[in-house]
Amino acid sequence: MPNMPLAIAPMHLRNCWHAVLAKPMAGNRKSMVFDQASRPFALYLHWPFCRAKCPYCDFNSHVSNDVDSKIFGDALCTEMAHMASLMPSRPPLSSLFFGGGTPSLMPPILVERLIRHAEDLFGFTNDIEITAEANPTSVEADAMLGFQKAGVNRVSMGVQSLDDASLKFLGREHSAADALHALDKVKKAFDRVSIDLIYALPDQSPKAWQAMLGQALSLGLGHLSLYQLTIEAGTVFHTRQRRGEVMALDNDRAADLYEMTQQMTHAAGLPAYEISNHAAPGQECQHNLTYWRAGDWLGVGPGAHGRFALFDPAENLATRNATVTRRSPAGWLDAVAAKGHGIDETQIDSPADWASEIVMMGLRLTNGIDLGVIKNLCGPCDDWLDGDGVEQAIAAGWLRRMPNQYRLIASDDGRLRLNHILSTILR
Repeated sequence: MPNMPLAIAPMHLRNCWHAVLAKPMAGNRKSMVFDQASRPFALYLHWPFCRAKCPYCDFNSHVSNDVDSKIFGDALCTEMAHMASLMPSRPPLSSLFFGGGTPSLMPPILVERLIRHAEDLFGFTNDIEITAEANPTSVEADAMLGFQKAGVNRVSMGVQSLDDASLKFLGREHSAADALHALDKVKKAFDRVSIDLIYALPDQSPKAWQAMLGQALSLGLGHLSLYQLTIEAGTVFHTRQRRGEVMALDNDRAADLYEMTQQMTHAAGLPAYEISNHAAPGQECQHNLTYWRAGDWLGVGPGAHGRFALFDPAENLATRNATVTRRSPAGWLDAVAAKGHGIDETQIDSPADWASEIVMMGLRLTNGIDLGVIKNLCGPCDDWLDGDGVEQAIAAGWLRRMPNQYRLIASDDGRLRLNHILSTILR
């Protein structure tokens, strides 16, 4: 669905909004209320290796069938300890996520070692969520049984499609029957299982997607991640698209499938809680919510990103810090051996940058953003938010302001054009 010009907001709405921006709120930058212990705290561990590179994937993944898991595990533990030193005051971990690459290729004994090391360093909350991504093959489904014994309590399976022709197009090694067989195994071992599906493939009809989504909803899962196919730079699909091939549905037809997705998942009791993620109540992915709520997480492994806030009581100031590690597995191993970590980039965000992160991520969520909280962390709204742009988006029906005047939520139409809205409302 194409972006349309923003409607002009009536003057009384603009005046109302500017009054809200100017209204004093508890906890400005001179009397900040910052409770590190109450912020969710997460750890991401990146296993960058795959058996094959999918043509749509732009993640930091590398094809390798010869990985020394002992050496790699030693380096992950070493870097984990260094990352812990960057946050001397922190709550226990509320989530741990094994991502990739293909983490289900890891030996279960290594998974157990990493979980125990993380618990020793950080401590765990009583209800910690420990997720591992997995491919839906029989071999990896069997490996996940070892992961369960190691402490993993949630699995995210990259099914991607329940149609063999679509799986071939996506470059996947499994069939639809393989996926269903592996999923059945994993469901018997884990209470919390999610699958990924990709839609809006070239020439995919509404009828075909309706049938596939209906089949997925019939599996009795508590969580679905449903992504529209996007063509990312540096991928095989991007190269083919530049050569003139049509690699994904056009925006209008993709938007129709998106709207169908919202209706079907809501009716099935798995409404969207984020643009592409759907869950039964209580089944939301807590780790990803930490990202979308701009919480604190440390990223360990090649190409991993971390973002976390640190509070200086002497200055009464919280800063948003970011780390990025070296992408090359070999280069990362060398850096960890030499320095104890593979961090290539560090950054301290300005208050406006931090606010922009909270707005950009938070408007993906169905419960939106609390401007009072952002103002407390990042300073006056006028420093980072364009009030006129917000009112125009509200008048167009793309944003909704809740009765307390501080919470903004993107409408269904708004989430279809979120990038355009963000370019309008952020300074």
